[in-house]
Amino acid sequence: MNSEAEAINEVGKKWGWFVGIGIILVILGTIGIGATFALTLTTVTFFGFLILIGGGFQLVDAFRHKGWSLIGYILIALLYIAVGYIMVKNPMLASATLTLFIAWALIAIGIMRIIIAFRLKGVSGWIWTLIGGIAAIVLGIMILNKWPESGLWVIGMFIAIELIFNGWGMIMLGLAAKKFRSSNVLP
Repeated sequence: MNSEAEAINEVGKKWGWFVGIGIILVILGTIGIGATFALTLTTVTFFGFLILIGGGFQLVDAFRHKGWSLIGYILIALLYIAVGYIMVKNPMLASATLTLFIAWALIAIGIMRIIIAFRLKGVSGWIWTLIGGIAAIVLGIMILNKWPESGLWVIGMFIAIELIFNGWGMIMLGLAAKKFRSSNVLP
């Protein structure tokens, strides 16, 4: 059996997980489309609180380790606290900054999906992974073209759309793997 057939057979062993996760991603993406601005600000503020709390714990922990580089450990903790504070205090600025990271992440994710799709070429449903990769790249470029205004709604809207495409890709891949596995009756 060739490596592509072995790979799809491995996916076929757990096809239900692919389909289930795909359905969950489609549902979450659909919910996210309806609440883009609120979702963006809530996400950034929540993430800011997590970073702020993590920095606080790291600062306290810095004083428990005498042998470590205390100054470096404290500076890292203070940086976490400062970033978390800025995110909580000004979530719109933070969302604009995070929007740049999201744009580049979507472009990188899209490239990886396209590579994966071509490795699965010939397997039923592979085109959905390709479409998902192309969509991720297009979304990343759209974010960059409208930045910084896009920071107000992008985190909610584009991630929701990307979740929908990824979900459909996983559903189609899982169903194709199930069909491949059952037609080849592999262990």
